[in-house]
Amino acid sequence: MQLLTEFFMWCTIINGTLLLLWTIMLILMPNIVYRVQSLWFPMSRETFNVVMYSFLGLFKIIFLVFNVVPYVALLIILNN
Repeated sequence: MQLLTEFFMWCTIINGTLLLLWTIMLILMPNIVYRVQSLWFPMSRETFNVVMYSFLGLFKIIFLVFNVVPYVALLIILNN
């Protein structure tokens, strides 16, 4: 149980960091991200915004369901 708890702790830290970096990049430098991505995947700015924020929302939900919730559940089990 302890090993599984540590596994989910590190998954939460790593994926949380990725989510935070992705969010910061989209807030602070959206034009640079758009220019880089449109070189590989030509699309309009409106389509880019919809795609990025949809994927960001999906990643956040997956992060919460598959990383944070199991980690918190294991912490509750271990502390009882």
